[in-house]
Formats: sequence, C-alpha cells, structure tokens
Amino acid sequence: MAAEIRLFPCLDDNFGYLIHDPVSKATAAIDAPEAGPIIAALDKEGWTLTDILVTHHHGDHVGGIAELKQKYTCRVVAPHDKKAEIKQVDVRVKEGDRVMVGGLTARVIETPGHTLDHITYVFDDDKAVFSADALFSIGCGRVFEGSYPMMWDSLLKLRALPDNFKVYCGHEYTASNVKFALGIEPDNAALKARAAEVSKLRADGKPTIPVTIGDEKKANTFLRADVASVAEAVGLAGKSAAEVFGELRERKNKG
Repeated sequence: MAAEIRLFPCLDDNFGYLIHDPVSKATAAIDAPEAGPIIAALDKEGWTLTDILVTHHHGDHVGGIAELKQKYTCRVVAPHDKKAEIKQVDVRVKEGDRVMVGGLTARVIETPGHTLDHITYVFDDDKAVFSADALFSIGCGRVFEGSYPMMWDSLLKLRALPDNFKVYCGHEYTASNVKFALGIEPDNAALKARAAEVSKLRADGKPTIPVTIGDEKKANTFLRADVASVAEAVGLAGKSAAEVFGELRERKNKG
C-alpha cells in the first residue's frame, strides 16, 4: 500500500509533514518545526508518531523535537554531522543510508550548502522528496554554511531524480521565488505557467507544494544555472554553472 502524506503549516511559513505507513501504522514527521501542529495533525488522522526524520539543525526544523519525543517516545533520526547540535538524537545517517518507517524506505542524500549537515530524505517507492531548505519550488535555500559550488552540487543531485518525483520542501516561499525568477527569465513559458498556478493557489489559500522534479527543472531558475540563456541574463556568459548559481543566489539575497 502507498504511503499517506499529510502537509500542514507550522510557525510563520514552514511546512510540517507526516508520512504514514498504512500497513505497519508507523508514522514519521519530517522535521519538527513546532510540536502543536504536528500533534494536531496526528490526532486528526488517529496516527501515532514513531519517528522524526531531521534534515538539518536550524531551530525552525528541530524546535518541536523535545515535546514530541516526550509525548510519543519516538525515534529521532538526524544527520551524521555531530558538530551541529541536535538534541535527543537516536540514529545518525549519511549519504546512501536507508531509514525504515515501518515498511517504508527513505534513502538519504547529503545536500550541504544551506547548512553543512543538511540531508534530504527520498522515498523512492512513493516518489516523494523531502528537500527541506535545499530545494524550494522555484528557489533554493540561502547558503549559510557551505559554498556556492557545494550548494550547486547538492541541487544537481536533486535535479537528477526522476521527473515524476514530488518535492516537499521546508517553506512556503514559492510566490516570492517566482517574482525573482521572472526577473531573470521573463520569457520562460514553464515559469510563466507556474506563476499563474501559484497566484491562483495562494489566492485560494492553498499550498503551492508538492511540485514535481520535472516541473522544477523547467521553471526553477536556480536549477538552470548551466543553461546558456540564464548565464547571459546575469552577465556571466561562458562562466561555470557554479559561478552563475552564485550570482543568482547573491541577487536573491539582496532582493
């Protein structure tokens, strides 16, 4: 049976996620921005939390761990980088490791850049990619701890996933990302179509997530740093994709 995924808002603009195995009844939260909305979502479904899969150490992704672990005695899985303090961790994982949530399997991809410890959980059988603050729809995370070449390499790993895999990212930033991207690629037909879709979704009070890898490859300017027209748009024709990506990220930071 397919996994059941639930999405709900947390904090100001974070997404909370639950992924549930209907056979074993195991349920994982992807990150724990805050406990209240996660508990409410569990109660609504009649599910019990068995795992928290942590993507990185930032407070808006780990703030609810202590309360949830106390309430459910759940397992906490986190990146192997112990320099980034995450409390109450039971299991550390790295590139290529697999995490079981009941009968569901998550594959770990290291995606550093935003933070050095950042990882992404990919449920291949369910075509679900929990990319947290590495890849957003029409955007990517700020590079706080890594370098631009490091972040570009991480995005290439995610871009290489199958087109029909769905991205479940950490924040509702899509509208602002679209505005920036249109300033770089105003004639990108896929981006203009996504812009119209996002505008309607937000007007209806609906999330802009999930979105497929295939759609992001066409419309997400940050995934297109190796496209000649994007390099030309930022005055870096002939430069490396990592340099173009860095310029895009610098411009977004200042926007």
